Amino acid sequence: MQLTTALLGVGLAVLILYLIRRDHLYLMHGLFWVVVAVSAAFLGAWPGLIDVLARWIGFSYPPALLLLLASMVLFVKALHADMVNTRVERDVRRLNQRLALLEADIESVRYSTRTDSDQQP
Repeated sequence: MQLTTALLGVGLAVLILYLIRRDHLYLMHGLFWVVVAVSAAFLGAWPGLIDVLARWIGFSYPPALLLLLASMVLFVKALHADMVNTRVERDVRRLNQRLALLEADIESVRYSTRTDSDQQP
């Protein structure tokens, strides 16, 4: 079980690095997932480490600490994704506004050149 968990963590880290290298995954997002995969491999190789950490913190049931930590990490990741999504939506909205202003300026220039050319004999 320890070997399998460690190999799965290392394999996941290698897959994430491959995706980063192929530009299928943004570097900062990939680094987060590499840290998650390496920590999973580390905890898989030394499962007693979570027991020691749980006792040191004061948890009587070590898997509860692991579940709490995983939930917190996923919560922070979801919050960060929402923040990035909000920023992208704001930037797209601003870009659409600028594009609309530019199109309005182009139309006004076209209209004024048509009007000027119609007035000349």
